[in-house]
Amino acid sequence: MLRRLLTATIAAAGLAAVLTAPTQPSAAAAEPTAAGAVFPTTAVGEDFPDPDVFEKNGTWYAYSTNNGRGHVPVATASSPTGPWQIRGDAMPAGPAPGWARSGRTWAPDVHPNDDGTYTLTYTAWHRASDKQCIGVATATSPLGPFTPVGTTPLICPLDLGGAIDANTFVANNGDRYLVWKNDGNAIQQPSTLWLTKTADNGKTLAGGNSALLTSEGISEAPDIVQRNGRYLLFFSTNGYSDCNYETTYATASSLTGPWTIAQRPLMTTKSFDAHVCGPGGADFVGDKVFLHGWVNGSRHMYVADVGWPNDLPVVRGSRVRTEAESGQLNRAVIRENSAGASGGRAVGYIDFADSWVENRVYAPVAGGYTVTVRYANGSQGNASHGLVVNGTSQGSVSYPWTGWNQWTDAKAALTLRAGWNTIRLTKGAMYAEVDYLELQ
Repeated sequence: MLRRLLTATIAAAGLAAVLTAPTQPSAAAAEPTAAGAVFPTTAVGEDFPDPDVFEKNGTWYAYSTNNGRGHVPVATASSPTGPWQIRGDAMPAGPAPGWARSGRTWAPDVHPNDDGTYTLTYTAWHRASDKQCIGVATATSPLGPFTPVGTTPLICPLDLGGAIDANTFVANNGDRYLVWKNDGNAIQQPSTLWLTKTADNGKTLAGGNSALLTSEGISEAPDIVQRNGRYLLFFSTNGYSDCNYETTYATASSLTGPWTIAQRPLMTTKSFDAHVCGPGGADFVGDKVFLHGWVNGSRHMYVADVGWPNDLPVVRGSRVRTEAESGQLNRAVIRENSAGASGGRAVGYIDFADSWVENRVYAPVAGGYTVTVRYANGSQGNASHGLVVNGTSQGSVSYPWTGWNQWTDAKAALTLRAGWNTIRLTKGAMYAEVDYLELQ
């Protein structure tokens, strides 16, 4: 038996598992995905980009950027997963004729008001400057027709490239805001995500603009969620026109920041194993997220389950990484300076009958999932680890030979309960080291 001598540090028992945002997996992820993973469901199987969604009196309403269905296409369903039915154009007369023209009516945001009316905030083509600006419209029904308010835009900083992607946020204390982007990308300048307080059902501005995040690249489609004392600012990055578009987020303890961007993106084409191309334009609604992705030249609307462990997001189907060395170990070691391993550390010497490494993972809902184990196997043949979930065996994970410090992925399907679960890897055939686990 060949067994390379390792320099190791004995791991302390009881280390807490570290939950991080989903990461892009390695090229090895192109291998077939185990049956356990459940990816976002197609909600609207035609062009329906930049979805904005809410539920009212048992009916779900969704709105999209303009397309062949109209200026502001609207769809309804009896549940988040559908079936969804396109109901027509919620703003059939188009954007405000006094300042806007048709053709680029983007990223609608519809908010139900306490008085039974509805406010639509939209991005439209500014007639005088050829840039994009933000307007507002109102209706007495969520299906419309929405009528534009005023003869000038609500937000239109032309010196900053215009304004796009307004989204309503109502804080727990009842204060109402718009989060939006100045379109610096249109004039080759930095773009900032801004927060502006509003009044009169969102039809007027009630304060100055607070800068949240500024980027030299593309940061757009903002959406703010408040979870207890934590604020989460979701936004899309990279160009929207291909599969490189992705969704990430930042957190803050105050609405005006400072904001800390997550270590890894939340949703990418790779984190979904290419089941969604360019996941962006996300709208988080309770325990669901609605997003768009490219399909044959148009952007379809998808829906996925979301969990909120420690008030941080986990999207079902998108990989969430947990470093193996962050878990509990028994008769195993953390190997420092592991060449090629994430963070330079890995768990080794799972060599004895009572050896194991156990990590905690979070499942938004009960059901099937896939765990991907990043491993290296320098044994003389194939290796394996036993797979114990919440104290019950669910088979094993097989590791074809790679060589030591030659890291690749192995997958296994498993069943999890909603909420926190434990995954324990135990001694199996031969020997392998573990870098991290990714759950989807």
